[in-house]
Amino acid sequence: MNSLIALPNIISLFRMFLVLPACLNIIDHNFGTALLFFCLAAISDALDGFLARYLNLQTNLGKILDPVADKLLLGGAIGCLWFISEIPLYVFTIFIARDLLILLGATYEISLTDRTPTPNLFGKFTTICQMILIISIMINATFYGNFNFLIAHIIVCSVTIISLSNYFGFWIYNNFIIKND
Repeated sequence: MNSLIALPNIISLFRMFLVLPACLNIIDHNFGTALLFFCLAAISDALDGFLARYLNLQTNLGKILDPVADKLLLGGAIGCLWFISEIPLYVFTIFIARDLLILLGATYEISLTDRTPTPNLFGKFTTICQMILIISIMINATFYGNFNFLIAHIIVCSVTIISLSNYFGFWIYNNFIIKND
């Protein structure tokens, strides 16, 4: 099967195309519409992973497209929410720093080994926590809520930092410690 036309890859590409309308609607304060696009993208994230694993449609391209689509979606949404002052700078910085560092680590691993990096369970948990936070913020803004997200920000940022530490510990162990044994 051509890896480009595998159904999970098409779904990942679809998720990438949903980023722009989601972000434009966040910036325009059309949170209900933004929420629709974001939730559709979040559902597509679960769907492409399910199809890839359970229908044996995993491809090397999909192992790259899926996390890139996630990072574009989450980074775009969190960037727009920060831009319109719905989230504080530290939340934006932690989210983006984690994703950039993971992309650098994955690029390093791809360039020096024959392995395609795969997300770990804690990384997937972090993505879900981040999506829930973004959805909650948009629901709150849609209904002109007055919810204080400070505790949620602290929890999700802590999970995000632990996730980054987990990835780097894994990469250091696999690329330097095992390699030198």
